Amino acid sequence: MGARKAGFYRHDLDGLRGVAIAMVAVFHVWFGRVSGGVDVFLVLSGFFFGGKLLRGAINPSAPLRPVHQMHRILRRLLPTLIVVLAGAAVLTVLIQPETRWETFVNQTLASLGYYQNWELANTASDYLRAGEAVSPLQHIWSMSVQGQFYLSLLILVMGLAWLLRRPLGAKLRPFFIVLITALTIASFVYAIIAGNADQAWAYYDSFARAWELLIGALAGALIGTVRWPMWLRSLLGFIALGLIVSCGFWIDGVNEFPGPWALVPVGATIVLILAAANRQSSPRTRDKLPLPNRMLAWRPLLTLGGMAYALYLWHWPLLIFWLAWTGNERAGLLDGAAILLISGVLAYLTMRFVEEPLRQDSAARQSWRTGVVATIVVLLGVALVATSFTWRIHVANARADGGELAALSPRDYPGARAVLDPHLRVPNVPMRPTVLEAEKDLPMSTDDKCISDFKNGDIVNCVYGDPNGRRTIALAGGSHAEHWITALDLLGKKHGFKVVTYLKMGCALTTEPVPKVMGSNAPYPQCRQWVDKVMTKLVEDRPDYVFTTSTRPWNIRPGDVMPKGYVGIWEYLDAAGIPVLAMRDTPWLVKDGNPQVPKDCLSGGGDAVSCGIKRDVVLAETNPTLAYLTQFPLLKPLDMSDAVCRPDYCRAVEGNVLIYHDSHHFTSTYMRTMTAELGRQIGAATNWW
Repeated sequence: MGARKAGFYRHDLDGLRGVAIAMVAVFHVWFGRVSGGVDVFLVLSGFFFGGKLLRGAINPSAPLRPVHQMHRILRRLLPTLIVVLAGAAVLTVLIQPETRWETFVNQTLASLGYYQNWELANTASDYLRAGEAVSPLQHIWSMSVQGQFYLSLLILVMGLAWLLRRPLGAKLRPFFIVLITALTIASFVYAIIAGNADQAWAYYDSFARAWELLIGALAGALIGTVRWPMWLRSLLGFIALGLIVSCGFWIDGVNEFPGPWALVPVGATIVLILAAANRQSSPRTRDKLPLPNRMLAWRPLLTLGGMAYALYLWHWPLLIFWLAWTGNERAGLLDGAAILLISGVLAYLTMRFVEEPLRQDSAARQSWRTGVVATIVVLLGVALVATSFTWRIHVANARADGGELAALSPRDYPGARAVLDPHLRVPNVPMRPTVLEAEKDLPMSTDDKCISDFKNGDIVNCVYGDPNGRRTIALAGGSHAEHWITALDLLGKKHGFKVVTYLKMGCALTTEPVPKVMGSNAPYPQCRQWVDKVMTKLVEDRPDYVFTTSTRPWNIRPGDVMPKGYVGIWEYLDAAGIPVLAMRDTPWLVKDGNPQVPKDCLSGGGDAVSCGIKRDVVLAETNPTLAYLTQFPLLKPLDMSDAVCRPDYCRAVEGNVLIYHDSHHFTSTYMRTMTAELGRQIGAATNWW
């Protein structure tokens, strides 16, 4: 895009694309960080598309052709995306375990429909899916944001131009400038607010990202109006280029963007856009540009910039598939260089034989080769959609409903009873839930939406067990407290007590000023606000017992620990005279700092032992809660570790039942097999039976 026909084409910005894609790929492959290069792309996309759209809208002689504009965008972007998705689909089948295919299918459809950012935002805010392995399509979120921006801005600008061209006349230009400025400010303010509330969501939020594209569009609308001396352009250009190249080292983009720190790469890009705004840029006229822009118009950078879109799409899935195949956490120097080289070759071939033939505007310039390429791309697209929906149907048919899993034979599927009684005979029958069933083998409270999600700060109370029971257990905390509801519900119905939920995703009861989401260590300020409300309500409701978790795994060494933030909770409840059923937390399956997901491991050819973990890696020799019993006499420790792990090892499957549905949450099927032992421990702690 650009204004090539008008004699004004920004070759230096093509070179800036080359710098940006180099930073993105290098930082992804060798540093595992966000470089700020994507933010440069967003600004440039806003500049080229938005600027051209606005200039055309305010020109009374320019025709308004929104359908033509959208057709050009899709013809430019969609074919390459389809080719990369098809290649990634083949590698997924060859490399990834079957349990990952459903996620890939969902994200393929989201990528084709340009809503991948929302698919990822929902995944990031879903605690039960937040620990999944990194997706090979994760990077396509930015393309979805751009696609949504293109469509929204096209509708807005074309619609307003159609309505206001005649009545406003020459005033239409300042009207659009004021409008885009207001939208930019609104989006930036929203990005700050959304980032403070839920950074993981804000990172993918289209409106939180919109200001980066809108400010580029605004620069495109103001192009040619800025006057500043050449020495100042060169100085600021060098500073801007330095910031773009270096910001990935000193800004934690994952936890800071798209908030105020994104102003660094965004502002630097705007400076480079405006530095040569009044000069025609071409390889022949580079001496008329400020020196930094002349450097950006260097031919190798122009070539890299021309490949930028395809290279962006190819490098990430190749990196993720390589890491999945090798089991490495990060690429080294040589294999990283190989990934970049292969990505570059594939990007060049895609640009040369897919992008360029299909980009021709004139029918006279198109050839039979163009028709062949277009036909192949269409067939690939149809195949992707068809196979995606077919796999969805297969998975739905392969999954049993909760009723079937709840009715499994205790003789064939003893589960935890096989761990508690080593002499119990276990029949040789297929494991349940299967690796495909495990994804949906969740506690009833999740299906009933009786747990507040990351964005919901309200207390959600639901009643299980015996609703008419005279005694009450308050189930409070995060999802690690929640998954005990399956057994507590059965015990409540049997022994005549009710279970009332006070649950929030990823939020254990703690007095930490700023709790962190376990696993990602992302700040979670809303958790503390929610805990304060829950503690007040628990004192008002006065349940007979509060059931919650009392330990967490160490992040820095083997075993588990009772965090200091939990002590404040015990003090609060002890002062209120409310006893606590303190459950030792679930053993988290983590190997080499990464989650070990048994269903993925089993699907990839592992067994119950290889997909498990040594007990002393995840559990201390004694329950850390026991050290606090003298200080808190109302603390009643519960420890189900011996129903999950053998004396030396925590296996992935026991008694023909899969224990975990991810790396740290029990399947409801296994939880049902622990009911008797949990009942024995609660009975001893409460003297209710």
